[in-house]
Amino acid sequence: MRGLKFNVIFVMLLVFVGLAAAQATGSAGLMSAIGNLCKLVSTLLPTVALLMIIAAGVLYAAGQFMGAETRARASVWATAMLTGAVIAVLIAVIAPWLLKLVWGTGGTTFATTC
Repeated sequence: MRGLKFNVIFVMLLVFVGLAAAQATGSAGLMSAIGNLCKLVSTLLPTVALLMIIAAGVLYAAGQFMGAETRARASVWATAMLTGAVIAVLIAVIAPWLLKLVWGTGGTTFATTC
């Protein structure tokens, strides 16, 4: 219970710091931050998905050389990694479209970064 209380206080502190930073920069800073988030999602997630697919293949292949229990675990882990990679690709494809839909064009900065 004590750890939960600490976690809630920590999250609330992060929220308040984020609100204070948003107040200081205004809406132009918000659009810049959203554009940077969109750029990060568009570049980082496909790379992570590719690495997860490669790691899943290596893990599955390595599991085939092991015993039955380890083979089953490796197969489950590889399936989970492939699922995560598919979700990452979906997020990378849908997030820029969704951000543009919600925030509109938002000026040239947002339109060019996303």
